[in-house]
Amino acid sequence: MATTAAARILSLTQRPRRLRRTPALRALVRETRLSPEQFLYPLFVCEGEGVRREIPSMPGVFNLSVDEAVKEAAAARGEGVAGVLLFGLPAHKDAEGSAAWDAQAPVQRATRALVREVPGLLVVTDVCLCEYTSHGHCGLLNGEEILNDPTVELLAKAAVSHAEAGAHIVAPSDMMDGRVGEIRTALDARGFDQTVIMSYAAKYSSAFYGPFRDAAGSTPAFGDRRSHQMDPANVEEALRETALDIDEGADIVMVKPAMAYLDVIARVKAEFGLPTAAYHVSGEYAMLKAAAANGWIDETRAMMECLTSIRRAGADIIITYYAREAARLLA
Repeated sequence: MATTAAARILSLTQRPRRLRRTPALRALVRETRLSPEQFLYPLFVCEGEGVRREIPSMPGVFNLSVDEAVKEAAAARGEGVAGVLLFGLPAHKDAEGSAAWDAQAPVQRATRALVREVPGLLVVTDVCLCEYTSHGHCGLLNGEEILNDPTVELLAKAAVSHAEAGAHIVAPSDMMDGRVGEIRTALDARGFDQTVIMSYAAKYSSAFYGPFRDAAGSTPAFGDRRSHQMDPANVEEALRETALDIDEGADIVMVKPAMAYLDVIARVKAEFGLPTAAYHVSGEYAMLKAAAANGWIDETRAMMECLTSIRRAGADIIITYYAREAARLLA
């Protein structure tokens, strides 16, 4: 029996291992490829000057003043990263989040500086109120209820202020109904018809956002965000949400988080064919960092495996805190 089995093996004409034998062969037939041009690098911009304050739950990620954000973005662009996604940390918060549309707030100031000082960099701005409200929720409140339509009006104001500052792409992340259409109408009415909308079309109510809320100071003062962010159990709903955002004028759609929702990324890309982004979120990043710090995983290999899986699932754009590290490896 052993002799017969050996003879059968030796007679095989298909030997997949031939193409795995050397690094050059593996690279030659690789099906999924990563490029720094697919990466957007999230930056947290705060008030002040010369501020570079590490976020404890996100090693290697910092709250940055505008001058430091320009340095960080320029370094990322020099490594081939396509662009940055800006989040604001205002000095003052109130119940309606008025700093979200303040021309002198950190995101608007950083946008102007980046457009002026880092040629070729794509500047993307997050459009939401949670970083700006004193209660940490994504919209205006009536008691403990988040009001949809009045919130949408304020989101449009914020998006216009970002476009006025020079943002190339605005990215509404609030998950209020109808916000993409309202933002598109407001942008067009003010002459910003070329400003791109990248909608957080399928944003789930996830446990993986904790470190981000530390970074942005956006933890809700009460309750949670399940009334507007999606139930992690649902995928058909994600397709409906994405279709609505496309109908309202979204140019790019996003799935967030990425790693636990690879199936959703694949479905969205297959169903709509629109440029599709995925956000490798703070908790996913922090888990890799923590495991690596304990010596449990090879961080570099795990990072590249995760990013490759997101790309393989169908994402054209990957938002990741690992953008610079991955770009250096891909150089």
